[in-house]
Amino acid sequence: MDTFDKTALNRVRRLPERGRYDRETIYAIVDEGLICHVAFVDGDQPFVIPTIHGRLGDEIVLHGARASRLMKHIAAGNAVAIAVTLVDGLVLARSVFHSSMNYRSAVLFGHGRLIEEGAEKLAALEAVSEHLARGRWADARLPTPKELDATLVVGVPIDSASAKVRTGPPGDDEEDYALPIWAGVLPFQMQAQAPLADPRLREGIDAPDYVKHYVR
Repeated sequence: MDTFDKTALNRVRRLPERGRYDRETIYAIVDEGLICHVAFVDGDQPFVIPTIHGRLGDEIVLHGARASRLMKHIAAGNAVAIAVTLVDGLVLARSVFHSSMNYRSAVLFGHGRLIEEGAEKLAALEAVSEHLARGRWADARLPTPKELDATLVVGVPIDSASAKVRTGPPGDDEEDYALPIWAGVLPFQMQAQAPLADPRLREGIDAPDYVKHYVR
């Protein structure tokens, strides 16, 4: 299916007209965001952990140290919620009440699984690497058996998800449009700066095109 079913779990309740349930919108947000936040409950204590992610089809893949509480929680098959947020601009209304942001956010729900098989584990790590910089996996040294053994890789099949999107100018109260106050949108855009070479980089090694012309 191209759209997630709208349920009590994923339904956008506040400003539901901003809700999106199609995979195209949701996955575009997931793929553009560099960082996700993973929420889980350990005992009676909730936690939220920021981490790097990748996506393989309808599954989010994560990696971390074997001692990681988050990784062990997911590997055991427990439930998690994953959020990715992109800020596209500040919406400066004439009133503080109506000031906001233009944003794209996605929240995904699923139960984790351990990824152990060699080829599948490497594919998941490749997805994380390529999420950061497309082309890096083929360019860098691949993990050694010792490094692979020290790394826990997990997947979260996406059972349910939704996105919430705000675009456009401020929405002021009608009587406030006459106020002598500037209003509008201050757009944001992620932009990579010029690459900084490692001080120990050997001479004659130029930055690859995917670094010099990096885009999300």
